[in-house]
Amino acid sequence: MASGKNNELVFLPLGGVGEIGMNLGVYGFGPEGNRQWLMVDLGVSFAGPELPGVDLVMPDIRFLENERPNILGLVVTHAHEDHFGAILDLWPKLKIPVYCTAFTAGLLETKRELDYSSYDVPVTLFKAGDQFELGPFAIEAIAVAHSIPEPVSLAIKTSLGTVIHTGDWKIDNEPSLGAPTDEKRFSELGDEGVLALVCDSTNSMREGVSPTEHDVLKSLTEIIANERGRVAITTFSSNVGRIISIARAAKEAGRQVLLVGRSIKRSVTVAEELGYLEGIDPFLNEEDYPYIPRDKIVMVLTGSQGEQRAALAKLSRDEMRSLALTAGDTVIYSSRSIPGNERSIIDTQNRLIDMGVKIITDHDALVHVSGHPRRNDLKKMYEWVRPKILVPVHGEALHLAAQTVLGRQAGIKTVAEIRNGDMLKLAPEPAEIIDEVPVGQIYKDGNLIGNEDEMGISERRKLSYVGHVAVSFLLDKHYNLVEMPEVVTFGLPETDDEGELFDDIISNTIETTIDSIPRARRKDDEVIHEAVRRSIRATINEKWGKKPVCTVFIHHSK
Repeated sequence: MASGKNNELVFLPLGGVGEIGMNLGVYGFGPEGNRQWLMVDLGVSFAGPELPGVDLVMPDIRFLENERPNILGLVVTHAHEDHFGAILDLWPKLKIPVYCTAFTAGLLETKRELDYSSYDVPVTLFKAGDQFELGPFAIEAIAVAHSIPEPVSLAIKTSLGTVIHTGDWKIDNEPSLGAPTDEKRFSELGDEGVLALVCDSTNSMREGVSPTEHDVLKSLTEIIANERGRVAITTFSSNVGRIISIARAAKEAGRQVLLVGRSIKRSVTVAEELGYLEGIDPFLNEEDYPYIPRDKIVMVLTGSQGEQRAALAKLSRDEMRSLALTAGDTVIYSSRSIPGNERSIIDTQNRLIDMGVKIITDHDALVHVSGHPRRNDLKKMYEWVRPKILVPVHGEALHLAAQTVLGRQAGIKTVAEIRNGDMLKLAPEPAEIIDEVPVGQIYKDGNLIGNEDEMGISERRKLSYVGHVAVSFLLDKHYNLVEMPEVVTFGLPETDDEGELFDDIISNTIETTIDSIPRARRKDDEVIHEAVRRSIRATINEKWGKKPVCTVFIHHSK
């Protein structure tokens, strides 16, 4: 490993600290101005109504683009979208090697084949327990429990100390899939000495210990056995462990399982290829659906977050050609609500209730457990690892603050309070923020990627609030109107409060405005254009209380 008196070990979050999703952490080693960098995770978050038309939200990586020759690679802790969903979109900007487990690689490849087949991403596989070196970083993957196959924490060793980057984890001694969190290895690392623990904060406000996946299996088995109609269960598509629990619960109740949704089928296909579904009965095909009695089927669906194009939302609108839900059926939400998605989820649930469908959520029964550590789990991690420094990450401000207090109560010497863009020096002491780098969001909008201005999102947002007016008119050689202007409005009311058509109001405004301009000044199209635009917006604002976006086209007769 590199050594030198000016070397520093720094941690720099570019996403996921102060927000849920879009996780991207970067470790740097070396002297200021000449560091080598290791990336951990590269995730997305999902756009809400404040970003009309946007498909995905990704971290701004301009800092990394400038440091591209010094980036050693990207190590992925697991295949949830908020940790690996931006890889295929942003990899062409960096072109660095990617290191991940077989399940993550499998999901990455199926996504690439569908939408990104124009280039290959070099992937090196590792598994829990493996160790490998990238420049000054010696990396060890440690098995943890989470709601997806093959999640790992990372022990990142350097000559200045060892950092444990937990990724997403929890304590579950009875997981339905994979190994439990490796308490023994974490404790051994603690005995060797851990400089810093960079730790998941998602559930740091929740007391106690997380229930196990086995507890969910028992609860689902009882619920399914007591229902008389169809049972549809919506969960995260990558939660293969939960899908296994559902399959076992369905079999116990004498039902067969039908998978609905492209992403769920994709995850299950990869899991089958890796041998994770041994002992699970074959899943039904959609062609089998009409021939299975209502009380003999369980559907596993995408759409737990209210996504409008997902299977559950389509069923709630009766838009699926070969599948349907009817009165007396039950929908179980075996998932948590990601902050920001509540309205969409409620809208879907309301439509289902109006159809006569029964809704069960984790408020009603134990149908979901989180894959993140509660406060007692965090305390155990502190006891195992005994870090000198705690760095709360992966959470909004409330979650980070709660873990900060918990860490201090546990006696951890230094708890670093940082946000995206803060470069935290971990070693040599003292731990402190030594720099700030540009951070932000970039957006995938259709086939393009860019910032808010480049994608026209601010203008699109404005249009969604105030609408658009386009006017076109012809001036003769004396700069008088030749005929009535053409007016096209989008998103405006049809009439004002007195019943006058806005099209007529706009036409009259144009005529009045042009007549008011001295003839000598009408020779300047810019003068006419700006006067008409401002007058239309002012008149509509007087009548409606809002100023629309206005486009003016001026033509001249020969």
